[in-house]
Formats: sequence, C-alpha cells, structure tokens
Amino acid sequence: MKTTAISGRLAAWALGLLALTSCSQQQGGSAEGDKGAAAGSKAPAAGDKAGAQGAIKIALLLPESKTARYESKDRPFFEAKVKALCPDCQILASNANQDASQQQAQAEAALTNGAKVLVLDAVDSASAAVIATKAKAQKVPVVAYDRLVPGTDAIDYYVSFDNESVGRLQGESLLTALGNKPNARVVMINGAATDNNGMLFKKGAHSALDGKVQVVKEYDTPDWSPDKAQDEMTQALTALNNQVDGVYAANDGTAGGAIAAMKAAGIKPLPPVTGQDAELAAVQRILLGEQYMTVYKAIKPQAEAAAVIAFHLATGKPVPTDITGGKTVNNGKKDVPSVLLVPLAVTKENLKDTVVADAFWTKEQICTTQYADACKAAGLL
Repeated sequence: MKTTAISGRLAAWALGLLALTSCSQQQGGSAEGDKGAAAGSKAPAAGDKAGAQGAIKIALLLPESKTARYESKDRPFFEAKVKALCPDCQILASNANQDASQQQAQAEAALTNGAKVLVLDAVDSASAAVIATKAKAQKVPVVAYDRLVPGTDAIDYYVSFDNESVGRLQGESLLTALGNKPNARVVMINGAATDNNGMLFKKGAHSALDGKVQVVKEYDTPDWSPDKAQDEMTQALTALNNQVDGVYAANDGTAGGAIAAMKAAGIKPLPPVTGQDAELAAVQRILLGEQYMTVYKAIKPQAEAAAVIAFHLATGKPVPTDITGGKTVNNGKKDVPSVLLVPLAVTKENLKDTVVADAFWTKEQICTTQYADACKAAGLL
C-alpha cells in the first residue's frame, strides 16, 4: 500500500518542528510517562503530584476499549508523536469505557488539571457537545478525533476518515462477495445509534445495498458490543430459519459477534461478513475464511495528524495550513477544518500488501500456530 500524502507531510513537519521544539518545562513528564492514564482512568486531578506542574498538558479522551484499536494503536501512536515533537509535554490520557458521563468527568478533570487542548474521541454526540462547550468557555481548543461532534461551534479541528465512504466500501464489498446474487438476504448489524460515525457507516452501507439486496433484519448495536451483536444475529437467525446470504457488520467486534452466533447455529459455510478496523482477530478470521473483509484505516497517520495539530494548539503555534489541504466538514454549526484520510477494503487477497506491508500487524503476530496453514495459503509465509 502506498503511504498516504498526509503521512508524508507529517514526516516532513517532524524534522522542522524538532529543531524548533524545546517545550522543556519545569519538572515535565514524558508523553509515555503518564502511568496513571490507563484505560478507564480519569485524568489526574488538579495538584496531583504524579503530574508535572509546569509541563504543557494535552488531553487525549478515548471512547472505549472493546474496540482493540484505541489502546493498542491510536493511543501509543498519538503519544509517540507528541513525545517526538515535545519531549516534556504531558499527556492526560483517559478511556471512558463507553460511558458518556465518565468521559464528561474525565474532560472536566483534564481542564481542571490545566490541559491546553482536548483531543476528543466522543462516546456520544450530545455529551461531546457539552464537553466542547465547556472547553471553549475556558478558551481550550478541541480536536474532534475519529468522530465529528455535530451541533456545536466549539470544535476547532476534525481528524478522521470519510466515514460515509467507509460504510459504502463495506456495502460494495459485500455485493462483490455475493456475486450480485438477485434477492440476496442480508442482515445488517450496525454500530451504536448514539455514535455519529455509526450513523454515517449505516448511511454509506445503505447507499450501496439498497435496491440490490433484501435487508431482511437490521439492528443498531448498543455500545458496539460484540455480545449484543451476537444476540442480535441469533434473533435474526431464529426469525429467518437460518436463511441468510450475507451479513453487514459495522466493525470487527460486531462481525465477531455475528460469526459466533452463526457458528453456534451450525451454519456451514458461513456467508460473507464485513468488518472494520483490521483488528488482529478479524485478520485471522479472514485468513480462515470466516470473515470476508475488513476496512483498514491507517491509524498511525490519523493519530499523528491529531498529535501535530494538538501540539501546535497547545503551544500557541499556528497549525500548518496544508495539514487539512483546505478541507472542511460542516457539523451543522460551522465548517470545521478537517483531515480526512482514505479507507481501504482488505480481503484475503490483499492482506499481504496492506496490513502486513504497513506493519500494522506483523507476520509473527498474525501467523501463530493455529493460523500457520492459512497464512501459507495466503502467501504470508
């Protein structure tokens, strides 16, 4: 896979910024040294001795941990980029575990603790708007990360993928897998109805599927829970007497739940199932033929773009104008300057040239003993 244009620009900025950045503040903590910011933890309270009193503080507010990417990819990539730009900056990282009220408390704690910018991956739209409004009142800029926050003028930047195109890509891939079978029966396992991204994925998928297949059952999955997705798929199979030709699953977690339900029902062979996020378990399911595809989103350039923007905002430096390429997304209140990266459909045929070539997952991580034969068949070993 070719490196995206944004990742190339980030590499160039890093060289120049490192020469300019001496952000060394009194007793500054490193970007990786905030050990108190484990998944589900709150940002340190004001005056916490574990935090660096004089350091420039950047808050990273993640939404949940059921989706593996946030703690295994987004957070470490973001922290590493901030550390490269500003070794003595302190990151106040927290994970809300899909609890909107907890994320609000984490944001308030970060603001109290002196965060100069919030990088917010929202649990839900309504609570995120409240967080952004409070930050704006304290003159703290907000970067909407991965999910746009609609209905507020308090968002300064947005860093994500074209999420409607993600759903359309999933739907088109499912049509390909079905071979344009007339009247194919499809079950749709969408994401959470409270998640703006979930609704965009759903809209994009319908734009591809409507009029070309029968959507025989459709669910919005609370909290993106794989367990709830499994329950939804079980209900669908019972109602449909196991007659299903394909499954639209909005991400890899819900795909895993749907596949577990079909296995429990004894369905063989499994119908094609979509996914998203290129989670390790999903990549391995694709190799085994249990899941048809996933959407690979190059999380590293996404996280690094957010880190570059956050660094500039936190230190009072102008954000480079070419980081967005002039792109904006209207959130219902304003045109938000936006970094929009391009998603990619990944199947067994191009795993080697995408996920593996980019070292998103290594061959050693993917091709454990259980998957060795499938890896050899796919040309990974």
